[in-house]
Amino acid sequence: MAVAVVGVSFSGPLTALVSTSFLAIAFWRNAAGAALLVPVLLGRERATLTGLRPRDLGSSVVAGLFLAAHFAAWLPSLSMTTVAASTALVTTTPIWTALAARVSGVRLPGQVWAGLGLAVVGAALIAGVDVAVSLEALAGDGLALLGAICAGGYMLAGARARTRLATSAYSVVCYATCAAVLALAALGTTTPLAGFSARDWWLIAAITVCAQILGHTLLNLVLSTVGPTVVGLAVLLEVPGALLVALVLLGQTPPLLALPGMVAVVAGVALVVRASRPPTPVEPVT
Repeated sequence: MAVAVVGVSFSGPLTALVSTSFLAIAFWRNAAGAALLVPVLLGRERATLTGLRPRDLGSSVVAGLFLAAHFAAWLPSLSMTTVAASTALVTTTPIWTALAARVSGVRLPGQVWAGLGLAVVGAALIAGVDVAVSLEALAGDGLALLGAICAGGYMLAGARARTRLATSAYSVVCYATCAAVLALAALGTTTPLAGFSARDWWLIAAITVCAQILGHTLLNLVLSTVGPTVVGLAVLLEVPGALLVALVLLGQTPPLLALPGMVAVVAGVALVVRASRPPTPVEPVT
């Protein structure tokens, strides 16, 4: 789990270093993730495909659509505001899934509402500081929050899909759908998906290895032994991790006044994760 947290902590800073389009980064990350899982699906988990019907894949496709929207919103924010602020705001996903549960009729304990309030205060502090920095930084905060909301849709759809599918089958369909949507978006906006410098290719490969393989794969691996609540809390360590990596790789430090907001967001989300205890774990998305 420690290796996984270090892996996902590199996601934001490495993405900020890439000079090519965010659509290309997200496309190759998901396409490679799907390709790497195909041998697992057709190998040791091939038996899980028996009796599978096309409609069983519907939730996985929906999860892939939300995942594409998540990347389309979050990745641009990394170049608009600080990596630390963007990462803190995008980790508010449990807040939005808790609110979705409340809308669907689930009663939330008091600890969840306390966490929601604390996270809102933290987000407001970050946004308030970024208003003084620039309107672009404030827009970056908004995109990071939108990315968190889309990630909530991804997690809810993924939880439903994994009641019927093995992890590899779900992931292949979800990642492939996400990559296909991003490829269409790139085609529609005439954004190149190749022809990059060697430096950008190496950075994209590093993002795939750190975030997708070492990060998400290892977190999925330990879910069955430590449980979703512990993993959810561990993922929050990505915020200080990303701050430190951004400091070393980018020489980027967030405004001091934004730090209390980041602490409040992480603490609020931690309260929500502990109180919610989701029964069906789905991997984090950053």
